[in-house]
Amino acid sequence: MIPSAMMTGPQKITTPHDMDEAAVVEHMRHLKAEFGKKLVILGHHYQRREIVELADFRGDSLELCRAAANQDDAEIIIFCGVRFMVESARILARPRQRVYHPNARAGCPMADMANAPLVEKAWRDLEQRGLHGSTIPVTYMNSDADLKAFTGRNGGIVCTSSNATKVFEWAFARGERIIFYPDEHLGRNVANSMGIESLIYDPREPLGGLTEDEFRNAKVLLWKGFCHVHTHFTTAHIDEAREKWPDVYVMSHPECTQEVIGASDFAGSTSQMCRKVAEAPAGATFAIGTEINMIHRLAFEHADKNVHTLSRSLCPNMYRVNLYNLYDTVRDLENAPQVILPDDVMRDGKLALDRMLAINL
Repeated sequence: MIPSAMMTGPQKITTPHDMDEAAVVEHMRHLKAEFGKKLVILGHHYQRREIVELADFRGDSLELCRAAANQDDAEIIIFCGVRFMVESARILARPRQRVYHPNARAGCPMADMANAPLVEKAWRDLEQRGLHGSTIPVTYMNSDADLKAFTGRNGGIVCTSSNATKVFEWAFARGERIIFYPDEHLGRNVANSMGIESLIYDPREPLGGLTEDEFRNAKVLLWKGFCHVHTHFTTAHIDEAREKWPDVYVMSHPECTQEVIGASDFAGSTSQMCRKVAEAPAGATFAIGTEINMIHRLAFEHADKNVHTLSRSLCPNMYRVNLYNLYDTVRDLENAPQVILPDDVMRDGKLALDRMLAINL
């Protein structure tokens, strides 16, 4: 049950949008204390600093996926991130738990690039050539629940940027080829690191734009999709950073192009980059190619280090979640829409997510 103080609804407090941020934070902390362990707020690294500071758990997609799966005491889970993350939390949460998204408009353009009709068309290309039985679908966490469910019922698995290499190894132990959705750059960078050739499959072209031989012989088929936040970065940005800060350590997210990854000193997930900064000695200088909110927060939290962005790149969908819609959700849960998914999507999506979680224990 929600605290009795919440049952009276929003009339007991000032309309949130008439308050400044400090007042909203104060009210949020009061409400969190009332709920206690019944309420858990999950905050992705790309959220604004004020959101992350209110979160019970912060992390990358894998860490928050695990956190959602391990909330025994919570009755309410609020995920501050984009839609695919919240859907994954719903899939992994207990049936009795309620899952909320502060702003349902916070989607992901890259996830939208792999919609169900296109994915089914690509699978038919494999089926018509008798290749589907030896192909393992691997789906990046940055995908809608429908794609995770498709992956689960076809023997596949989900990955994140921090565990993609392990997941590729898992898949190749079970099949001859991988079809990887929906980010071509993460898939290519992982394949490159393993010395495996990969080819782009463009779902809008006949046979993905490949010849019959290319399609049949490809070890890794990369779905044609990308994250605009990370394809923003170029090697010119890295050259400029090295000229400006000669001792700079350049880090880039694996969703960046292979050219940017090749010119960087380190490529890793958001949490891996956070750890690099935290463990570095005072005075260390970093230039980071990822979403700007995380970089700003790292600079704030590690004032003894020099943390810069390669170039400002904002995720507008992550930015849709703010203090006010988070507060509106918590203060009036009875009227806030829950995240609900069809039973078959829940079942099959959980297969794919559980396979990922099992190889990371």
